[in-house]
Amino acid sequence: MTTTTQQSSTDAHAGVDGEPGPDQIAPPPKYRRRPLLVIASVAAVALGALASVWAYQGASDANDVLAVRTTVERGQVIEPDDLMTVPMTIDPALHPLPASQLDVVVGKRAALDLVAGGVVTADQVTETALPAAGMSVVGLNLTASALPANQVRVGDRVRVVLTSDPVTGTGSTPEEPVAIDAEVAGSGIDDASGNTILNVQVAHDDAPLVADKAAAGQVAVVLDEPGDQE
Repeated sequence: MTTTTQQSSTDAHAGVDGEPGPDQIAPPPKYRRRPLLVIASVAAVALGALASVWAYQGASDANDVLAVRTTVERGQVIEPDDLMTVPMTIDPALHPLPASQLDVVVGKRAALDLVAGGVVTADQVTETALPAAGMSVVGLNLTASALPANQVRVGDRVRVVLTSDPVTGTGSTPEEPVAIDAEVAGSGIDDASGNTILNVQVAHDDAPLVADKAAAGQVAVVLDEPGDQE
């Protein structure tokens, strides 16, 4: 009698098929802590918050400015389709024109080559036509030895030197080479020869001589210090 009662009590605590009975409480599961995972999660949340702050500040500081949609060569009239407006944070060193100046800029001429994707500044536009009054533009087809490599830019003041005939060593140039002051108005590359095509603005009276010498291949370009021609 006593044995049966003890067995029933044991079965009640043990449950069916060895499972914990209703009077037994399963121990809580043990979790392993991963400090690196916690630190990484905190860092990700912090970086996300900082990125949101920077994005908000950047958007609040941005202003609409004028930018170049399609490249405009120096001297060309600026058309409405040549420009676009873009938001950007103003860099004091650039001084870009605000988008409100669109109507003022359209109709003026490019004082320098305006490259697509760049912003427009006040010194890049002018009302002066090219060539200027009393001046003429002459094209020079120059070999690599006739100008400084990768040094001449649009707007540079240079000297066009009239050289002697490369074949006979003679020409209309005197013993002292003639140098004519000029300003670079444009540049490009001749696909056929690989020569540099340089458009220079010279005094109206000097243009025929420069053009004649350029056609004969008897010119070279010299780049001086900015103050040398003043």
